[in-house]
Amino acid sequence: MIRAHLPYLLATAVFLVGVYCVVAKKSLIKIVIGLTIAEIAVNLFLVMLGYNSAGGRPGPGAAPIETSGVTAGESLAFVDPVPQALVITSVVVGLSTLVLAVAICVRLYERYGTYDVTEIKRLHG
Repeated sequence: MIRAHLPYLLATAVFLVGVYCVVAKKSLIKIVIGLTIAEIAVNLFLVMLGYNSAGGRPGPGAAPIETSGVTAGESLAFVDPVPQALVITSVVVGLSTLVLAVAICVRLYERYGTYDVTEIKRLHG
């Protein structure tokens, strides 16, 4: 039971590391890295959801197609392509978000001379 849920727990742990970086760190670069780590964890989770197991057991699932030519002992390995397509789109959106965040960080560094969030707040007003 635990072995079947271990990948999901690991993806959750990686996501929590990313959220911790976003919430607890003071450097803009570390916040952007944490955002990227959280995004990667969500993508990993979505890809893992697309893997179907046969009868709730870990292992290859049966494809939802006509399998009249397959004997009873054989099973067709199946991975749902929809989450994979969504993750490809998410990777493209995540990359553009990362580029925008880095560009904002560079502009803030040019203006304030630091990546420290508390220092930028102090210099702002």
